[in-house]
Amino acid sequence: MKILVTGFDPFGGEPMNPAIAAVKQLPDEVAGATIVKLEIPTVFGKCATVVRQAILTEQPDVVLNIGQAGGRAALTPERVAINLDDGRIPDNAGQQPIDQPIQADGAAAYFTQLPVKEMARAIRAAGLPSSVSTTAGTYVCNHIMYQVQYLRATEFPQLRAGFMHIPFLPSQVTTRPSQPSLSLADDVRGITAAITAIVDRDGQGDVATIEGTLN
Repeated sequence: MKILVTGFDPFGGEPMNPAIAAVKQLPDEVAGATIVKLEIPTVFGKCATVVRQAILTEQPDVVLNIGQAGGRAALTPERVAINLDDGRIPDNAGQQPIDQPIQADGAAAYFTQLPVKEMARAIRAAGLPSSVSTTAGTYVCNHIMYQVQYLRATEFPQLRAGFMHIPFLPSQVTTRPSQPSLSLADDVRGITAAITAIVDRDGQGDVATIEGTLN
């Protein structure tokens, strides 16, 4: 199995983004699966172009996008992406779409093919906080999750794809101490556990239940 794991570059004035920082530190192989790592721009539209090219080049079985969710205290695999761009701030190219569909001919929403409950369970088993999320937001994180699902629906039907948010790093909350954070080493452990769950559940679907959701 080959898994393409992407992480966004820094955005919103932050000097770093835990998503790409953690992705770069992932091992090259997890549970027998080859891991391909890719940095993508925090830019509406362009991020999807970069990922599509990587899918064509690498022919992965799975795409797992990683993004930062400042304010969340847990690693949160996402269940669903919606067909909506509504930027609270401009992206790294200065774009700030408001109430715009991502794809005019796309579904209102797409659900992940990844075993998000088992991913959350595996992350918890590694000693880290995790829950399944039912909202990926309306910024570039939701955008890339939706776009990869759209690519699956229109070009790559055998692909399985999903998204996971991770918290701020401790260095990002020194001036906002009320915000939760997680160390880079823990991010790497959590993402590795999630990937292991994806490999272990290959062809079996998700587990039935896991305690706790994040709405």
